[in-house]
Amino acid sequence: MIDVKQLLEEIKASPFEEIEVTAPHTGVVRFALKEPGVKVAGPSGSHMEKPGTAVATLEREHNIKPVYAGIKGDLARVYAELDGSFVEAGTPLCLIRHFLTKSEAIDTILKKVLHLFPAPERAKYFFVPDIDKKIKASGARSVKVRGGMELLIASRMKREMPVPYTGPEGQIYTVYFQYEDNVDAGQPLIGVCPESQIDLIEGVVGKVQSEWEEQD
Repeated sequence: MIDVKQLLEEIKASPFEEIEVTAPHTGVVRFALKEPGVKVAGPSGSHMEKPGTAVATLEREHNIKPVYAGIKGDLARVYAELDGSFVEAGTPLCLIRHFLTKSEAIDTILKKVLHLFPAPERAKYFFVPDIDKKIKASGARSVKVRGGMELLIASRMKREMPVPYTGPEGQIYTVYFQYEDNVDAGQPLIGVCPESQIDLIEGVVGKVQSEWEEQD
C-alpha cells in the first residue's frame, strides 16, 4: 500500500516536472531563446488556440516553422550547441521546468494512489445506462465497482462493445474521460479507491487544496 502522506511530502520537496521540447520534424534549427532561466508560456485561450512562447524555428525546404513551448515554466536547459544544425524529428531542443498547479499536484497524487482502469483500445467510452443515470443523479463517487461488473461501453467505427471492469473493489473516485472524446488505448478511464482509503485520500487532497503554493 502506498504511503499517501509520504507521497505528498515527496511532491512538495520537488513540486515540478520537466518537459522536453523536441523537433516535430526534420530541419535546420535556430533558437529564439538560448539562455536557461527564461520564463515561457504554454498555449492559452478557451480552445488553446493561442500558441505558447516560440522557443525555436525549424527550416525545411525554405519553409520556416516555429516550435512552441507546450507548457508554462522556466527554461531549465537549452541545447544551444545545435543552433544552425540539421536535426531529425524527435531531437530534444530544450527542457522546460513546469511547477505544478494545485490541481496538477492533486492529479499526480491520485494517479499514484488510485487503481487506474485503462482503455483497452482507442475509442469513445460511455457508462452503461444504469451507471450513467446514477452518476448524473448522485455523482461518480456514488458508484461502487467490483471485478467483472459491466461498467462501460466502447464505441468505435459504428460498433459498440461492453467493457467489464477489472480491478479491486472500491468506489469510483475520478473519471478521466469525456463522452465525446476518443481515448487512446492505455489511458485511464476511471480511478478507483478502496473504501478503507477514502478518508485518508480526502485528507491529503484537502491539505493540498489549503496549503499548496503555486508559482507565477
